[in-house]
Parts: sequence; structure tokens; C-alpha cells
Amino acid sequence: MTKHISKIEKLIAELCPKGVEFKDLGEVCEIKTGQGISKSYISQNPGEYSVINSGKDPLGYVDKYNTENDPIGITTRGAGVGSITWCEGKYFRGNLNYATTIEDENLLNVRYLYHLLLQSKAQIQQLSTFDAIPALNKSNLEKLQIPLPPLAVQEEIVKILNSFTELEAELEAELEAELEARKKQYEHYRSELLTFGDGIKWMTLGECIEKNIGGGTPSKAVTSYWNGNIPWASVGDLSIEGNVINTTRNHITDEGLRKSSSHLIPQGSVVVAIKISPGKMKIANIDVAINQDLRGLILKDFINNKFLTYYFQTFNIIGNGTIVKSITVDTLNKIQIPIPPLSEQNRIVSILDKFDALVNDIAIGLPAELQARKQQYEYYRGKLLSFKEYAN
Repeated sequence: MTKHISKIEKLIAELCPKGVEFKDLGEVCEIKTGQGISKSYISQNPGEYSVINSGKDPLGYVDKYNTENDPIGITTRGAGVGSITWCEGKYFRGNLNYATTIEDENLLNVRYLYHLLLQSKAQIQQLSTFDAIPALNKSNLEKLQIPLPPLAVQEEIVKILNSFTELEAELEAELEAELEARKKQYEHYRSELLTFGDGIKWMTLGECIEKNIGGGTPSKAVTSYWNGNIPWASVGDLSIEGNVINTTRNHITDEGLRKSSSHLIPQGSVVVAIKISPGKMKIANIDVAINQDLRGLILKDFINNKFLTYYFQTFNIIGNGTIVKSITVDTLNKIQIPIPPLSEQNRIVSILDKFDALVNDIAIGLPAELQARKQQYEYYRGKLLSFKEYAN
């Protein structure tokens, strides 16, 4: 890396020792809006061409394109206003994405401009308005000042910064492939370990429960019910990775607990969803209150709470309802559960815990590793794209 940076510094000293020229983006690029396209058109006319609009990912894929070999776009409206998009080849640019078309490729390298615009995101957002829906006006964007070092300098910068983005993409693909392989291996062994032959005892879930506790939601209109010290779980808290509830997104007060028809579910109990994601289950690692879409189950001593949770992960509960899926408490209680000896349950749990840890290690490590790569790229991007302006 030092070798490459030294080469760039040498080029700058040789080609532009007094600084580089800065120009408005509108002087060197044509900024124009894409075309409107409806979600119904996308769904009714599937094809090979991605639709690039206000998001980072394609809105969909259609059978027509309006852009070719013009890869840089800038989001014009919405929460992602000022975000930079890159899409090579043919695609459909939507009306919430500005084309940023270079007028003279002998003056400006397209990939250099892409890295430069990423570095300039904060300035671009400062040009936006946030009065109602965030919006970026074309005339404001055209005033963005960009440095124009000699093309040879731009090309060397691109070589370095591309190497970071390519390595990041390769790393992400490798880690995601490894994570997927581990998940499949884990699911295979979980299914095998929790599939039982003849001679196993079966009981209904209701027969395994000492106590089945419901929940409720304090009124959102009463502020004194909320932001207290009592963890309060909803279905969303069951969607977070892992098998246990260690914390919740919301907390309520003692008053909120009393007024909500909710009860504290003791640590070690199982919390299961009966609506939205029926059958989704976690172990309460803390005393926790729950809302009306969940049930808290205090189990009898012949069943391991982790064994039950792992079993429910392999058991596909089909709820009723076309929009919000749900099951009744009675249906929940009638679900059949295999009951091997407690020692066998413990053995199965020990094996699955190890697989679960392997999956979680890489699931947690993946974003951390990618973030480290991103920070490294951003550091060198900032270093390489800082130029002294030439003064006549």
C-alpha cells in the first residue's frame, strides 16, 4: 500500500505540484432524472434488467432498460437521499435516481468519480432539503465542487480503492457461503437428533406446562406506563438471532405492568409467539413482561427448556389468517412433543448448543469483519481524495 501511495504522491509532485483544479459537478457531468416506473409494471413485466431507484438494492427486474454503460446514480428523494449507486451495463433508472454522466472521459475517470462521490456524501446531503420528504435539487447538486487531478493520478487512486472494494466483496461472499454451509449442517443435525423412532414417549405441550401465562400492552397514550425498568417483549424480540431473551427493545413501568393485564414471566421460562410468527420460541434469560401476541410457559421438570426450543425450531406451525397468522392457546397446547429421558434431552441440547455457537460466531463476526474492511477503505479514500486546490 505504501508503494502505491508513494507513486501517487510522486505523480502529484510531477503533474500538479501547485494543487489541482476544482470544478462544479454540473460543469463536467450531465445530471438528469430517470423515468417513472410503477410497482405493478415491475410485477407484470419481469425481465433481466434491474430497476435502480431510491434504494441501494434493485427495486426489481423488468423487460426493458433506459440506461447503458452509465453506472453512477445519486438518490434524489427519501430516507436515502444523496446515496450513491453503481450499476454496470444495461438497467432501468427510476425517477428517484439522478444520472451522473461524464461529458469528457479524458478529463474524468468514471470509477474515480464514483469513489469521490462516496467520499462527498456528507456534502451532498448538506445540499439536500429536509423540510418534508428529504429531497436533492438538481441545481444544488450541480454546484458540488469536485477536485480534478490529472487522469494518471485518478487512475492510480482507482487501482488502490478498487482493490479494497473488491476484497470486501470477496470476503463477504466467502463469509456468507461459510455461514450458509454451517447453517445447513446445523439444520441437518438438528433434524436428525430431533427425529425419533418407535418407543419414544409423546405428550401434548399442555401436559408439559406447569403454567401458561398471557400478556398485554399498556396504553401508548399514557407516558407513565413506558420507559421503566421492566423488560417488555413482543414478537419482534423473538426475531433477533439467538435462542434466549437477554434484553428487549421496550421497557415498561410497574404501573404499566399493572394496567396492561401482563405478568412477569420468570427467568428460565419459555416465551412463544401465538400471532405473526406462531411457534417462534425463545428462553427468557431475564424476568420479562410480554404482550398479548406471546405466551410465557413455565415447564414441568421432566422437559429441558432448550430441548423444547430446539424442537420448535424444526416444527413448522401453520397459523390461521390471511394477513396476520395466529394460533389459539388451545391449538398450542395440543401440539405433540417427543419426551426422551431427561439425560438424552440434555445430550441433544449439548450437541446443538455447539452447532448453534458455530453459526452465531460467524454470524456475529461477519458484519464486524466487513465493518473493519469498510473503515480501512474509508480511511484510504479520505487520504487519497484530499487535494490542495490550485490558486491562480
